Amino acid sequence: MVSTGAASTLVRSSWALQDPLLTEYYDREWGMPVRDDQGVFERLTLEAFQSGLSWLTILRKRDAFRAAFHDFDPVPIAQYDEADVNRLLADPGIIRNRLKIEATISNARALIEMQAKGQSLAEVVWSYMPESSPTPTEDSEVPSASDESVALAKDLKHRGFRFVGPTTMYALMCALGVVDVHLVSSHRRGCSGLWNRDGSRVEQ
Repeated sequence: MVSTGAASTLVRSSWALQDPLLTEYYDREWGMPVRDDQGVFERLTLEAFQSGLSWLTILRKRDAFRAAFHDFDPVPIAQYDEADVNRLLADPGIIRNRLKIEATISNARALIEMQAKGQSLAEVVWSYMPESSPTPTEDSEVPSASDESVALAKDLKHRGFRFVGPTTMYALMCALGVVDVHLVSSHRRGCSGLWNRDGSRVEQ
């Protein structure tokens, strides 16, 4: 879809046109590589909270999430107890869903356990980068999951992570640039520097 207004020549996905906050996210952040554990953990957590809701809702609450969850540092989150769960359930700035809050704490503990073994969440996620990326010409052609996201979900569940289904993991992979699902005609296609416009990998 072609955006309207001053930047009318720029092509964006339709979801990015629904609110200025979404447009800014699309133009500056979505699909850009994130390779540190804390950054990946934040995005994994927010994607899990987004399940059943709009991404705009999450973006509007992101600063409140960061404040409530120690800036997504897994070390303090892994120490949360029932009092912290109750604190979070009483926080109107975030999504007050007990299952997702408890999953975030559990996932922080799983991440700490990985790191204690010398493993990296970011490296695991990036290890599922496919050989080629989709080449959608319209929004309806953007996949909701892939063989790689199914395998990543299975891997993370085996490591003790929760709320990491194949669709959520594909959304994470798209957000991190592990795959590029920008429309082929979009000015953001290939913004990660990892993918060519035709869906092939950039030679490193």
